[in-house]
Amino acid sequence: MYKELEKFTVKGSFTFSQEDNLEAVCNASEAGSGVFVVYADKELIMIGSTGTVQNDGTLKSKNGGLYDKIVNGHQFAKTGRKYSWPAQMKKENIDTLEVFWFETFNDSAKSIPTSVEGQVLQNFLDENGKLPRWNVAF
Repeated sequence: MYKELEKFTVKGSFTFSQEDNLEAVCNASEAGSGVFVVYADKELIMIGSTGTVQNDGTLKSKNGGLYDKIVNGHQFAKTGRKYSWPAQMKKENIDTLEVFWFETFNDSAKSIPTSVEGQVLQNFLDENGKLPRWNVAF
């Protein structure tokens, strides 16, 4: 796991297989904002985030928080991950995803979600010369 993520105390993880219902297995915070990282066979394949810090220091987040971003966020098509992830997993012959999530902005932590996402992506880029394969751009 990346050192930028170690300091966050509100966190969790879950596994997701092609046969699972993402809405049922996702245990991410529905109120919190932060980042999530996705692994397939111990390989980091994606980093995402949700939540924006406003100029007055407050957080603007969409209803549903990290949970909604993971389950309903669009990826691979104009459709939510609850549909696109199983299809992509089948295409790439991936049995199980491991998803780790971290609240980066709350009462005890004040790290901008996209900034943390960028730090982790930068470290991945430095180590691998490219972004994780499910991250299209940053």
